[in-house]
Amino acid sequence: MERLRSLLRPVTSVPLARHLIVALVALLVVMAVIGMSSQYLQTRYAEMAYFAIAAGGLTLLTGLSGQLSLGHGALMAVGAYAATLVLERTGGESLADVFVALLVAIGVCAVVGVVVGVPAARLHGPYIAGATLTLAVAVPRLANQWDVLGGEQGLQVPVPRASELPAWIQDLIWFFTAVEIDQYSFLAYLGWLLLALTFVALANLSRSRVGRRWRAVRDDDVSAELAGIHLGRARVVAFTVSAMCAGLAGGLMAMNVRLTAPGAFTITLSLTLLAAVVLGGLGSLTGALIGAGVLAFLPHFATDLGESFGLSATQAAEVTPVVYGLVLMLVILLAPAGIVGSLRPFLARLSATSALGSTKEKTT
Repeated sequence: MERLRSLLRPVTSVPLARHLIVALVALLVVMAVIGMSSQYLQTRYAEMAYFAIAAGGLTLLTGLSGQLSLGHGALMAVGAYAATLVLERTGGESLADVFVALLVAIGVCAVVGVVVGVPAARLHGPYIAGATLTLAVAVPRLANQWDVLGGEQGLQVPVPRASELPAWIQDLIWFFTAVEIDQYSFLAYLGWLLLALTFVALANLSRSRVGRRWRAVRDDDVSAELAGIHLGRARVVAFTVSAMCAGLAGGLMAMNVRLTAPGAFTITLSLTLLAAVVLGGLGSLTGALIGAGVLAFLPHFATDLGESFGLSATQAAEVTPVVYGLVLMLVILLAPAGIVGSLRPFLARLSATSALGSTKEKTT
């Protein structure tokens, strides 16, 4: 084991290489799990993927740069509508149409991020939350008024069928999973592939000079400004990157739900995204992934639990927010730093114990 570590140390010492290796291994494991899962679970995995992308961007914004946003649901709406309009225009019959739609969603949200981020960079604390809250309330109402966006009924989202995908993709999925790809697994694979790429980019960005500037602005903006950091520029860049993640998540959400309507992007979505980030651990991409898993699976678990106690489907659905709130309260009370933040001291002690044991073995 020690020999293997010494051989891998030159590679793993480079952050980009380490992140790529972890992402590749995790992606292969997830592909195998998705291939063996039912269509119901594949839908949940796809839902977890786009929630994790949005939560990862929000973690970067709130955890690293210290800007509290309550408008990420609105940014997801912008990305969803942008991707839907492109898919309607192109027909959405090929994989190229999908990627073009997602790139347009990211680009449009980047522009919106700059437009909103410039005035928001001058605000602090709850004022930023108030400004982004206005965005979360306004965007769904604007979508209701514009006929080109389908009004209250929304727009149908065309997605390519699995049989229309390139043969090499179908062969590649069969090689790794020994299962033929279908509509549900395709969206799950696509979501997790983009999630892996997004998290690698965010992890490297947080370790770069830009990430260090964000931390400096978050910890003490006066000292950061004295050190030569342009506060407004750093905040706008953080808001723009986070908005791009929200746009990508919104585009994936539109393709999974197959319908883009204002009712899916209410203030509740923004609040649940923030709750997921806090629950998993603020400032941690792993925490964002855990929070997204809770966000994707807990409501369905709570609904099934309510029905098992004899409640109707409507009554069980009303119990879901209560269960989610109780879980969030318990995490805040028992693990104030979030799930990942509470596990870090334990993992640090475990690593120290392991290092001490290996040192004793060498001396003996």
